[in-house]
Amino acid sequence: MRDHVEITRMTRQRRVIIEELRHLDTHPTADELYGLVKRRVPHVSLGTIYRNLDALAEAGVIRKLEMSGMQKRFDGNLEEHHHVRCISCGRVADVRVETDRDMDYPIMDASGYRITGQTVEFSGLCPECQKEDRPTN
Repeated sequence: MRDHVEITRMTRQRRVIIEELRHLDTHPTADELYGLVKRRVPHVSLGTIYRNLDALAEAGVIRKLEMSGMQKRFDGNLEEHHHVRCISCGRVADVRVETDRDMDYPIMDASGYRITGQTVEFSGLCPECQKEDRPTN
């Protein structure tokens, strides 16, 4: 978590967004988070949620997950980790696996970029969809 003092100086809406997000491991969309925050801040608008999520992600307080073909999702966990997405229901879960950091060097040589990070996106069928034998998208 970023400096606790930073968070206490934030607006009530931002504090509630961060608190709700950090209690979840489901990587909610802005709409899903809106429903949770509205219980605690009844007069909050969906637009306020979107603006605050973008500002918090830009400030590095939360992560914005822009996974291929999916609505943006948000993650309160800033530890180094990757994600797996269910190709049937869209559920997103954390995956903690080591990725090959040696992969950065050939990419730097081939592209000229200085690599500052990597994101690995896994996809498959979640345990619930496997049980229900749901079709894939």
